[in-house]
Amino acid sequence: MQESTTNVMPAVFFGHGSPMNAIQTNSYTEAWGEIGRSIPRPRAILCVSAHWYIPGVAVTAMPSPRTIHDFGGFPRELFEVQYPAQGSPQLAQRVRELLGESVVLDDRHWGLDHGTWSVLVHVFPEAAIPVVQLSINDTEPASYHYELGRRLSALRNEGVLVIGSGNLVHNLHTYAWGMHGVQPFDWAMRFDERARELILNDEHKPLVEYDTLGRDALLSAPTPDHYLPLLYVLGLKRDSDEVSFPVSGFDGGSISMTSVRIG
Repeated sequence: MQESTTNVMPAVFFGHGSPMNAIQTNSYTEAWGEIGRSIPRPRAILCVSAHWYIPGVAVTAMPSPRTIHDFGGFPRELFEVQYPAQGSPQLAQRVRELLGESVVLDDRHWGLDHGTWSVLVHVFPEAAIPVVQLSINDTEPASYHYELGRRLSALRNEGVLVIGSGNLVHNLHTYAWGMHGVQPFDWAMRFDERARELILNDEHKPLVEYDTLGRDALLSAPTPDHYLPLLYVLGLKRDSDEVSFPVSGFDGGSISMTSVRIG
């Protein structure tokens, strides 16, 4: 990595939705592109993706991560997408310094899954910025992930864009497959709105303890994987940071496309 920059990088949570967004032009993907144009150009990107959910903390450390097509049942065009960004073993080592020696430096197994590249093909389509992924430890509680976000804060002063990729509301059991323009469920809209209010008011504790927020939260995040990347980004927030929601909307009635920008 290059020398530190005087610019403090923002941090962004992306509601990534369907992998098909990678090859589509719609209001969500156009907004992702605008995010890329509106922020300082990062020297590297660290992504916490919902789709690397394993019993441990690992960080990709290979010079050239592969593009992983970790899904099925989609058109051939989607499987042909490549995002040939370089990796950054140096950033991987820096992440390990910040999070502890137990972090595994993965230099051969993983790569960039669709939680990362389906968004980045629109945010930085030239794939010229090094990208590293951080896994989500599925054995730890939500508070652990929020704390890891806090410990990564120094990266913002080092030209690194930290992003989380998941969905604030993600319930595939109630998803209207193949239906466009379907109205979102009341519980999904209520939880999305409640989460926005808490984020704007810097009330992170209820969001960390989201399983105490009632039925709306339990329906919106029936599994932790897509929700937890948000907590990493919230953990990066500083008192002086502004908060905005550059992307809004619902897909299939039960997937929130909300994005959260910190700083």
